[in-house]
Amino acid sequence: MFDWWFRIKFWKRVLLGFVLGALAGWAFGKDAETWFGPVGDLYVTLISMIAVPLVFFAVINAVASLSGKASIAALAGRTFLWFAITAVLAVGVGLAFGWIIQPGTGVGTLKIASDYSPKQVPGALDMLLNLVPANPFQALGGAATAKLADGTKVLVPRSGTVLQVIFFAGLVGFAMVKLGEKVAGVRKLVGEASEVMIQVTRYVLEFTPLGTFGLIAALVGGYGFEQLRPLLNFVLALYAACAFHIVVVYSALLLAHGLNPLRFFRGAAPAMEVGFVASSSFAALPVSLRSATHNLGVDKDYAAFAVPLGATIKMDGCGAIYPALAAVFISQYAGIELSLTQYLIIALASVLGSFGTAGVPGTAVIMATVVLSAAGLPLEVIGYLYAIDRVLDMMRTMTNVTGQVLVPVLVAKETGRLDRAIYEAAPSNVGLAEGDQAEPDVRRG
Repeated sequence: MFDWWFRIKFWKRVLLGFVLGALAGWAFGKDAETWFGPVGDLYVTLISMIAVPLVFFAVINAVASLSGKASIAALAGRTFLWFAITAVLAVGVGLAFGWIIQPGTGVGTLKIASDYSPKQVPGALDMLLNLVPANPFQALGGAATAKLADGTKVLVPRSGTVLQVIFFAGLVGFAMVKLGEKVAGVRKLVGEASEVMIQVTRYVLEFTPLGTFGLIAALVGGYGFEQLRPLLNFVLALYAACAFHIVVVYSALLLAHGLNPLRFFRGAAPAMEVGFVASSSFAALPVSLRSATHNLGVDKDYAAFAVPLGATIKMDGCGAIYPALAAVFISQYAGIELSLTQYLIIALASVLGSFGTAGVPGTAVIMATVVLSAAGLPLEVIGYLYAIDRVLDMMRTMTNVTGQVLVPVLVAKETGRLDRAIYEAAPSNVGLAEGDQAEPDVRRG
């Protein structure tokens, strides 16, 4: 029976879990959250469990394998450039669909979500200083300190520490390059640890269909259509804008690089699916990394750097399309005519803000706050949209994750780090695919 299950393509198993989860949520209603929600929570916990050690060993191994700092500096510069280019395009898409669909007109009087609380926007200096971990072991634990109302400091989980992990791992990797053969044994050990984590990732990813079932069942059961009805036009506008950005914009960029878009979407499908159901780029990170290397042929050393970085600062859905669309929505709802200067401010704040809020929990809400404040628009819109944020976040995150896989593919193609044979084959399995364990090729690991 297990052989039969594993012979089914990974994306088909995930899709089956999605459909069955939706049916279970519809059938059980609110009880679906109680019965099936823990299954989805367990999956997100499992995949978050492997993300930090996977990134840590992969980044050290990647940097230690480079001949010098110039190589990774050039790759980083090119990667950041494409992050910015695709973010600008995403802002344009968000504004365009706001103009076309007019989601803020005719929606009547909206109520602020009961569980909404205003988000405090961190300063640029705070975000920069947060890149350096005061305690690397704390960062590896995926936790950080936070102040309670009474001033007491507590340790809280936070996915944003992945940037701190990348910083510390990169520093260790550069030290290995400097020391050369003196640490040959350590370099070998790190490489083996990276392979072990890749194998652990394969095991955990096999739980994805069941996790998808639990997440979707809880979502469908917990959400009523009445909650979506007042803002249905905004939901449709966001989904249409994200779909256009993924299908049209990303495909155009791939074609401009001489790459078949269908091959890309087939290879990236597992990461896109996990991003959609988990609503977390951090949770999708292990799948994104494996999809980029195993399915699309991106050099594993470059992918180990670019994909985790993208998972924290590459936010086309949350950081570009959503804030731009939210700005147009509130201007229409409040009857405010946006000037050309305000449109330019929205575009600039969206692009720069998406980098500046890297690693902050609730990125989309923070980004919308930044953009609306910069454009001088009322911030109450965030409270209106917060009630349906989980539904919006699914499509936003899938857009994020797709871009996080796309940019490494584009840069790998430009720099000769893309294995075209793997890309053209574009397998869609990232778990224990048939014959995968016997595969000696490290690049497919």
